[in-house]
Amino acid sequence: MGLYVKQSDTRSQLQEKLASELQDRAREKAKQADLPDGVDDSAYIEGTRVTSSLGWVWILIIAAIVGIAVWLIVISAS
Repeated sequence: MGLYVKQSDTRSQLQEKLASELQDRAREKAKQADLPDGVDDSAYIEGTRVTSSLGWVWILIIAAIVGIAVWLIVISAS
């Protein structure tokens, strides 16, 4: 069985002042957050290019290297 505690909704003047200041800060921060990543322009992406159609070859090469490394570890352990 739960205990019901009566709470009053009254706040002190200090609490009201702090709450209004926090709300103002939150509003200002929301106005500044127009850019989702915080980047002002797209100059950082200049000089990059899209992965070529042979990108999957690099995945196969890395998988083969990992597989060979695991195979060598298993052989050396036995």
